[in-house]
Amino acid sequence: MAQQDIIEQTVTGLGYQLVEIERSAGGLLRITIDWPWTPGQPEQFVQAEDCEKVTRQLQFALEVDAVEYRRLEVSSPGIDRPLRIQQDFERFVGSIIDITLKAPMGADAGGLVAVNRKKFRGTLERAEQSGSWQITWRDEPTTKPGQKVSQKRKTPPLQVLGFVQKELREARLAPIVDFKGRKVI
Repeated sequence: MAQQDIIEQTVTGLGYQLVEIERSAGGLLRITIDWPWTPGQPEQFVQAEDCEKVTRQLQFALEVDAVEYRRLEVSSPGIDRPLRIQQDFERFVGSIIDITLKAPMGADAGGLVAVNRKKFRGTLERAEQSGSWQITWRDEPTTKPGQKVSQKRKTPPLQVLGFVQKELREARLAPIVDFKGRKVI
């Protein structure tokens, strides 16, 4: 049985969703797990005990099938969770996400954004066309803490980028943290 299959079978068998498998230099095998999402149900978050339980089962399963690794790390997806499957996009509609396109916008940008731009941050929304998504954003200049902002400054126009998953190299929740209010947005 292939390494991916062993890991996926073990993780899903324990009731979790496999988010990501990553092999790093030095023999590190990093597994990211999450609770499966069900629309309308309260959100569950992965705890340290969940990671311990999955680690114990994976150590046994990987040893039985002689999968080589030096160190195993099981963790939650964190605040910059990758969005990989259709259900991830449905789950996080309305959230601010970062996307990287496989190819730059080029002439399709119509002069609204740089033709070689691939990275965007905006609010994830469903597009009218079935199976496609969009993000909306404003390219506002960044202001430094304590900097006064003119009342006369025009609000940049709202921009929209439609996409389908196969056009993406990567999509993640944007890690936005508000330390003054001591909360993660």
